[in-house]
Amino acid sequence: MIDDFISDKKAELILDGKSYILPIIEGTEGEKAIDIRSLRAKTGYVTIDSGYMNTGSCASTITFLDGEQSILNYRGYDIAELAENCSFVEVAYLLVHGSLPTQAQLSEFSRLLGGFALIHEDMIHFFDHFPPYAPPMSILSSMVNSLCNFYPEMNDNPGENIDMMAARLISKIRTIAAFSYKKSMGQPLVYPRHDYSYCANFLNMMFHSPVKPYMVSDAVVAALNKLLILHADHEQNCSTSTVRLVGSARVNLYASISAGINALWGPLHGGANQAVIEMLEEIFESGGDYMKYIERAKDPKDSFRLVGFGHRVYKSHDPRSRIIKNACDQVLASLGITSDPLLDIAREIEEVVLKDDYFVSRNLYPNVDFYSGIIYRAIGIPSNMFTVMFALGRLPGWIAHWKEMWDDPNWRIGRPRQIYTGPKRRPFVPISERKEFAV
Repeated sequence: MIDDFISDKKAELILDGKSYILPIIEGTEGEKAIDIRSLRAKTGYVTIDSGYMNTGSCASTITFLDGEQSILNYRGYDIAELAENCSFVEVAYLLVHGSLPTQAQLSEFSRLLGGFALIHEDMIHFFDHFPPYAPPMSILSSMVNSLCNFYPEMNDNPGENIDMMAARLISKIRTIAAFSYKKSMGQPLVYPRHDYSYCANFLNMMFHSPVKPYMVSDAVVAALNKLLILHADHEQNCSTSTVRLVGSARVNLYASISAGINALWGPLHGGANQAVIEMLEEIFESGGDYMKYIERAKDPKDSFRLVGFGHRVYKSHDPRSRIIKNACDQVLASLGITSDPLLDIAREIEEVVLKDDYFVSRNLYPNVDFYSGIIYRAIGIPSNMFTVMFALGRLPGWIAHWKEMWDDPNWRIGRPRQIYTGPKRRPFVPISERKEFAV
């Protein structure tokens, strides 16, 4: 696939007085890359790129992201149009299959999701053996990994069974997530219903109880659909790259996704929206003086940073933030939430930051994590479940990347190089002759 996009342009590298011509790869949106796949074989050199910030590990047809222009497209569709006009199930189909579904395809995909919503009854006993306060992401990762034991037939001919595997995972992960929450609350499990949509089903499994029936709100369902769509894929981030790297060893889909969940668990990746709420709680509990924290964020000698502002990739506005801000305003209005201590602080901080030259000049605008945490809090989802919600949304993207990696004719098992900086070859010393060295 990469070789189909080799440009007429070339790059010249001069090493030790010799000239090497390197091909240029140019993507459909104009992104350019120097092809160094044969660099070591030809020159004996490798490249070093901590964090892989300048390294393309693959060619992909799934997501286009331009951080300078604030562009995010799934399969060529603008994220704003998808969030406004599609359900999460439609976008999941788009990511996994490559095109938006027809009505017949959507009905069939929805039927599969409904049919796979239950988890094996034996798996329910697994929940009893986790400690009461086990992190939900740990439970989610373990349960997803165990699916390969209950559905081993999916490991055969994965290229042919991907539709079934995708539907099974996308459906069951919401049930696993909701059951994890119910177990942590000591409440009876609520089984999925065939007459509810994907998001409505999840909300009902989370919040319904025998003594207090849950009334599904159209506004909350719409907001959750948007949140999941906005998190559905984001190019080669840490968790997606993990899914690809693990999957490159021809590891089954369930184990690869489990690895992605663990990568997402990190506070620097999927935990940002939880960190936003924790920051707001800290400000409230310390008296609510948010200006003090804003000034701390501007002080170069203070390690404090405002969570939920700025983005590693986007150098201006996060295109998802405007969409989710509108959804936030709508869901708060529909729930009748006009005042909440944390929400009030969040609004005040946002207003100040958007007008402050310090933040504006550094492109530190509110990002999707700032608003998503506020919405989740408003609809009753506890902060320790925020990263689980991120995983629910990101799952279709992970599956799409795993499938693309599996089908790639240029597939290679992931094996980065390194530059060794340890001691040179040393003679072996018998233990009787070894001396202690000062540390």
